[in-house]
Amino acid sequence: MSSSAHFKILAMSGSLRKASLNTAALRTAVTLAPPNVEIEIADISDLPLYNEDLRINNGFPPNVERLIAKTIAADAVLFAVPEYNYSVSAPLKNAIDWISRGPTKPMAGKPYAMIGVAGGLLGTSRAQLQMRQMMISLDAMPINNPQVYIGSPKDKFDANLNFIDPAGLDLIKQLLEKTVALGRQLKA
Repeated sequence: MSSSAHFKILAMSGSLRKASLNTAALRTAVTLAPPNVEIEIADISDLPLYNEDLRINNGFPPNVERLIAKTIAADAVLFAVPEYNYSVSAPLKNAIDWISRGPTKPMAGKPYAMIGVAGGLLGTSRAQLQMRQMMISLDAMPINNPQVYIGSPKDKFDANLNFIDPAGLDLIKQLLEKTVALGRQLKA
């Protein structure tokens, strides 16, 4: 895969809130994407709670099938990981549980990266560590650095939820570049 070939990143926000700073951070990533890189933000708000009986008796619900298909089609995945009670949010964990049941192991060998916004100084460091543990079972390939923990966000987003922190913008850009580089390397 040449460095000019199209590269697709599927992005998911673990926050369902309309004014989510985590989703706003993903929108920022879209604007920082390197040339020939498309970032699509998937909506995980309509996924039913994972239930093995539902899958076995009725197959995957259509919205879950779409998410799995998008994950398979993507060259990499970018997660916006909010931290709720020192852990990964329920919507994001639920999406991962559904994806993990895909027929072809959709995340196996696929690079993934994480960003996260939280009110404290540590950002979403604890939740991102738990995500790394979960992704081992999916056989996904982590981008280890840079680690993008956006803490104390009050002055880092403007009134329109645009991420405006210069150091944070640089980290997101570096994270995307490393994600694409690993993805292209793995496909070569």
